[in-house]
Amino acid sequence: MSATATVNNPFFARVWTYLSAHETEWLHDRRRENLAGLTGRVLEVGAGTGTNFAFYPATVTQVVAVEPEPRLREVAERAAAAAPVPVTVRAGTAEDLPAGDPFDAVVCSLMLCSVADPDAVLRRLADQVRPGGQLRYFEHVASPGPRGGLQRAVDATFWPRLFGNCHTHRDTEASIVAAGFVAADSRRGHQFPRWAPVPVSEFVLGRAVKPA
Repeated sequence: MSATATVNNPFFARVWTYLSAHETEWLHDRRRENLAGLTGRVLEVGAGTGTNFAFYPATVTQVVAVEPEPRLREVAERAAAAAPVPVTVRAGTAEDLPAGDPFDAVVCSLMLCSVADPDAVLRRLADQVRPGGQLRYFEHVASPGPRGGLQRAVDATFWPRLFGNCHTHRDTEASIVAAGFVAADSRRGHQFPRWAPVPVSEFVLGRAVKPA
């Protein structure tokens, strides 16, 4: 993996470091749910500050965590040292993943919103998973109705600039299926009350499988 495949975003790094250090139990429960039952070797893409690391089950033998932002990666390395399973943190982007031994699973948590081309990234992730392996995802996604209109408005203006290229109005599950994964199970919900005008309220949490 090329060490030059990085993202320099000091403002977002400060914001995300603060937010991830103050996550609610609700978010922790979603992270646990997303990782439950994983086994073997796992690739985590867009690891951020390593918030997931504490929740990997003991059945995971190795986590390779990729994070392109150097300030976030530094925090993730500290989280890796305290993780209950072996975690290696590497520099790089999802687009820059090299070919190698396939993983048993790939984990995406609140990151598919921020890549420039989610369809291309998901095809690249499919190459990283063994036949029969899993993609686990916890992402905020496009909403219908007035909230969807709000998402489109913020995506076209200030939101991506402030929040690390985050785009709130994406049909992430359609992109996952288009990349060759088969949907196994998923559920949708809201992090905030349905009436709250927050563009990142709706989320999807699910599991998809690469055909054998």
